Amino acid sequence: MIKVLIADDHPVVREGLKKIFEKDPGIKVAAEANNGEELLKQITKIPCDVVLMDLSMPGRNWLDVIKELKDLRPNLPVLIVSMHSEEEYIVRALKSGASGYLTKDSLSDELLKAVKKVFRGGRYVTAAIAEKLIDLLDDSKDQPLHKTLSDREYQVFIMIAGGMKTQEIADELFLSTNTISTYRARILEKMNLKNTAEIIRYALNHKLLD
Repeated sequence: MIKVLIADDHPVVREGLKKIFEKDPGIKVAAEANNGEELLKQITKIPCDVVLMDLSMPGRNWLDVIKELKDLRPNLPVLIVSMHSEEEYIVRALKSGASGYLTKDSLSDELLKAVKKVFRGGRYVTAAIAEKLIDLLDDSKDQPLHKTLSDREYQVFIMIAGGMKTQEIADELFLSTNTISTYRARILEKMNLKNTAEIIRYALNHKLLD
């Protein structure tokens, strides 16, 4: 029996996923979480074999949640089920330790297949996502500047682009304002941008905001 923990802030989505798993007697939903903090608490209390996780939950950034989850349970596979199909999310999720990535419009049979594959230690992406990843391996294609950012730099970049102030970002990431200012300076330098307005414009032009 594969015990699954579903982490998604929308009850309707969690109910839909549970109905899919009810079709397979070899899979059981062991627990649910509606944000990253609850997910991290649940995995220390409730035995589970696979985590299904959305990226757009309130609270802590999803990159931090995945990395802490992997620190707590290094061998616990994480399968991302998200509305985001952009390469940026996919690549960063897989690099941060996720075992697979599905979009929420995937067929139920594909979800069941993905859970079983990551449970066995494999990795899983849909055919459409695989094509996007192959395209990224083509060195002849110009890569956008935001791909030069580290995970933390990208996280700060998105927060700045979303209108958050330096103090707000520092509070959410548990960092000093000086550290955030340093990240901002690196972002501007790496991306050849001049100010916050250009960061916001770049993010909107590249459709990087939710």
